[in-house]
Amino acid sequence: MVLNKTCSIFISILFFSSAVYAEDDFTHYAFANYLGSGLYRTSGQNATVVNLPVSFELQKNDTETLMLRAPVSLGFFNFKWSDVPEGDLPSSVGTATFTPGIEYRVRTSERYEFQSYFDLGYGKNFTSGTDVAIMSAGVSSLLDLEFKQSRPRWVNRLYFAGYRSFDGEQKETYSALQSGIDIGTDIHWQWNWLGVDVEPRVFAVGYWYFDKLRIATPFGDDVLVSNSLEVGATLAFSKPILWEWMGIDRLGLSVRAGDGIQAWRLIFEFPI
Repeated sequence: MVLNKTCSIFISILFFSSAVYAEDDFTHYAFANYLGSGLYRTSGQNATVVNLPVSFELQKNDTETLMLRAPVSLGFFNFKWSDVPEGDLPSSVGTATFTPGIEYRVRTSERYEFQSYFDLGYGKNFTSGTDVAIMSAGVSSLLDLEFKQSRPRWVNRLYFAGYRSFDGEQKETYSALQSGIDIGTDIHWQWNWLGVDVEPRVFAVGYWYFDKLRIATPFGDDVLVSNSLEVGATLAFSKPILWEWMGIDRLGLSVRAGDGIQAWRLIFEFPI
């Protein structure tokens, strides 16, 4: 998700977001890489974060892959959907996080893959000057199912994330379980410009937070989220497009809702 290539790519990527901002709160940017991308709206307020899922292969064989994760999130204040048709773009970066880590993937059979990761990173709010240390770990189960030619993939993930401010005065954690399925349509065509095969796919996923996730709002009360449901559709590419190190192998749109939170996501990767 490179921001300085073209205007159209820049505007599209802006819809990646993770929470609603309160200047003296850390949750909205400390967890940006783990809450999921999208334009979140609660209590009549919006927020925008650009998630850059950068990763590199360190080692790979027939069954195992070791990845270096290096995701970056950039947060923008006072930006909303209505600004886009008028051509208005964010004037400055409000927050940034960098959470490098290691991901290990092992395929135990043709249909089953197990994944685990550990991240340790840093976040900064440029407006308030505050800094946080961020840690996250999780495991995932991916199972390829048989159903005609739709090639469904059932995904379950369990993960934990936490942060602590550098002055030690604030800290917070959350853990979550998500389960969803991604299903193909068996409709294929060739995108000659990018040299990839394309298939439309649809997905649905549920999220359950063991300790309610607090989404801070600039005005009014914070929102405690215990669960949410998301549905959407993507175009799946036969190989990553544009910049392979960014892993853009999907392009799609979804909506997530639950406990007073509504989020629209423009998707650039596997959605579950």
